Amino acid sequence: MAWQRPDGRQPYELRPVSFQSGFTRFAPGSVLARCGDTQVLCNVSVTEGVPRFLTGSGKGWLTAEYRMLPAATQQRQERELLKLSGRTQEIQRLIGRSLRATLDFEALGERTITVDADVLQADAGTRTTAITGGFVALAQAISQLLQRGVLERSPLSGQVAAVSVGLLDGEPYLDLNYPEDVAATVDFNVVMDNRLGIIEVQGTAEEGSFTRTQLNQLLDFTEKGIQQLLIAQREAIPDWEKLYQV
Repeated sequence: MAWQRPDGRQPYELRPVSFQSGFTRFAPGSVLARCGDTQVLCNVSVTEGVPRFLTGSGKGWLTAEYRMLPAATQQRQERELLKLSGRTQEIQRLIGRSLRATLDFEALGERTITVDADVLQADAGTRTTAITGGFVALAQAISQLLQRGVLERSPLSGQVAAVSVGLLDGEPYLDLNYPEDVAATVDFNVVMDNRLGIIEVQGTAEEGSFTRTQLNQLLDFTEKGIQQLLIAQREAIPDWEKLYQV
């Protein structure tokens, strides 16, 4: 018997996705990204100067920080203060790597972009939602820098989005929510660019193993989901054609 999705979606369907721009007042880029019941606040800040290893290079940098608020899950979690968990460190590095793939750092100049992803509510897919929403907030911040004359040209050289896929009862399913994430025998997080080039794949078999055929099925579902997310991102960025010029 095939897995019945709790929310009635088809196996290849995304959860409802939305981007609420300008969610906070002071960040140059601010987006509340929603993917089903998962909500991640993505704020982007820009400061002059770069890490020491880039000083004098003429190139900029992007870094990311990720946190989950204590009440984001059913049971309250302690705040991570002095020491970050391995999971948190892994996720914020993933967000940084993914978003750095979209930038021409010479066009950015010696400035540092910081992406803060704060999970307000978690129903699985927090890291993928942070990447997808983080890109929209990044584009907003770049748009503001251009309008203020800080940048002469847009440093955006690509687009990026991410989604989860998994195997349930041996079949592929796109964009897992929490009950599905827990039940999945195989769970993947995939990051792709606007050419459907793979930036990163994080995947493992929770039970047993999976076949090459199943892997191909998962990636096929991923591509379909990513294509929809890329469209949703562009629709949320009013001046997309000015920001991204091939």
